[in-house]
Amino acid sequence: MSKPTSLKVQLSALPNNPGVYQFYDADGKILYVGKAKDLKKRVSSYFNKKQEYGKTRVLVKKIDSIKHIVVPTESDALLLENNLIKKLLPRYNVLLKDDKSYPWICIKNERFPRVFSTRKLIKDGSEYFGPYTSMKTVRTLLDLIKSLYPLRTCNYDLSEEKIDAGKYKVCLDYHLGNCLGPCEGLQTEKEYHGQIEDIRQIIKGNLKDSIQTFKQQMKDYAEEMEFEKAQKVKDKIDVLENYQAKSTVVNPKINNVDVFTIISDETHGYVNFLQISHGAIIRSHTLEIKKKLDETDEELLQLGITELRQRFNSTSKEVYLPFPVTVEEDVRVTLPKLGDKRRILDLSERNARFYRQDRLKQIRITDPDRHTKRIMAQMKSDLRLSEEPRHIECFDNSNIQGSNPVAACVVFKDGKPSKKDYRHFNIKTVEGPDDFASMEEVVFRRYKRLLNEEEPLPQLIVIDGGKGQLSSALKSLEVLGLRGKIAIIGIAKRLEEIYFPDDSVPLYLDKRSESLKIIQQLRNEAHRFGITHHRNKRSKGAISSELVNIEGVGEKTAQQLLKSFKSVKRIKEASLEALTASVGASKAEKIHKTFHK
Repeated sequence: MSKPTSLKVQLSALPNNPGVYQFYDADGKILYVGKAKDLKKRVSSYFNKKQEYGKTRVLVKKIDSIKHIVVPTESDALLLENNLIKKLLPRYNVLLKDDKSYPWICIKNERFPRVFSTRKLIKDGSEYFGPYTSMKTVRTLLDLIKSLYPLRTCNYDLSEEKIDAGKYKVCLDYHLGNCLGPCEGLQTEKEYHGQIEDIRQIIKGNLKDSIQTFKQQMKDYAEEMEFEKAQKVKDKIDVLENYQAKSTVVNPKINNVDVFTIISDETHGYVNFLQISHGAIIRSHTLEIKKKLDETDEELLQLGITELRQRFNSTSKEVYLPFPVTVEEDVRVTLPKLGDKRRILDLSERNARFYRQDRLKQIRITDPDRHTKRIMAQMKSDLRLSEEPRHIECFDNSNIQGSNPVAACVVFKDGKPSKKDYRHFNIKTVEGPDDFASMEEVVFRRYKRLLNEEEPLPQLIVIDGGKGQLSSALKSLEVLGLRGKIAIIGIAKRLEEIYFPDDSVPLYLDKRSESLKIIQQLRNEAHRFGITHHRNKRSKGAISSELVNIEGVGEKTAQQLLKSFKSVKRIKEASLEALTASVGASKAEKIHKTFHK
């Protein structure tokens, strides 16, 4: 496959979701990492327009392959881009310095902890929360904390010995009410740590108690007619209610962890791997595994974990998994159910799902045989068939108040319409609008003819309708000796339920199921084909009736006129000489008089 074709296929497979994209050259070296609100639009823009800057033009010429990671929000994409640039050091990215990294909130590991913002993480036992994409959010939180809890801001060593020795004196913050004076022993360590625990809960997002406190404060200020203070408290309540303390890049306590999930279909498994360091994603990769012997998800996931940990030299001592599998002895397995850990697992599964969708889009273009085989295997499994439905036929009736009843049969081969095999039926033996009898007639006629002409029979018949239409079709198959030899189902329009012979309980396929989509496509195509034939028949009937109502003009004469003039309008406008040339002088005179009274 040529480079332009390869890139075109990769671009067509990108999702319209937020995420981070990575460009690689022909040698597999990273060229560039970028973020996008819409991956498909952003990455396509590199190739859809002439680049203004020379370096960008050089970059685009070198791009040989594209990888991407999907995240829930644009903010998450921003954080992930930052982490990947620092780790991968792509040639065409601006290197981010430490002073340009993202802010954290630190609760310092001290006897009387300080709470402040920082851009550096120091491993000294302190607690770090973030990172945050906006310094404004950090300042708002810190201002909120400061207004709620009087904390020290000095960097003194407030050991018990130094305080007892009277080494420190209270500063201006104490006199302003911003600190309660732990430096002189005026505030106990227990009381101070109680405040720190409240602050910790606010940062984590446990805001219920704090909001109730603020509301009471606001109410008290309002009762005292201090409306300006009440408004300031209200602003803080709004900030808390709109603030989302948790993000995809989670609490840095989640460190040195590998996350694995799997998505599978009938032919392949897709194992996604996320590596988490200090709460941030530093690596993402999805491994595609082709099934050989109908391996289970457990077997494939175990194989994927071993392969990916070896490939990326992972030394993580903990893995998050969706279900238990056996891993290395010294590795702890966690099965997250709630909170940050569960959200990381969900993100991994989402990346596996998107990777599978991308691969299927590419395969549809580059390897149609594999695509067809996968679809057929999926339908066989979903519909409980004994063989793959390579040849499917679908029937639909069409009539309006019993007039001009017709039916349609559409044929799909290898999951695609085979229009040369479509057939129309004019109902011959049924009077009035009787869908059940009409279905019985057309199914009988269709397969009676195939048997007589020794043509191949389908592996699956789809009936547009519920149990009634399905039962009628079964009667015809019974008469022809085909019941049990051809699989047959009915699809009802209301809830898209699928009925099987001799089973009163319908099957409900997932609305996103490819098997259901093909059945719906069959049903819709049969309906379209039948309606078109019905309209044509009614139209021809109306035209013919207008002509044959003229004395001396029969069906053959009407057909001859339509053949000569193409429409009734032209017949009405035709001269006597032209009509005479078509049907003779006697009939021409009658027709001309009728339309030229």
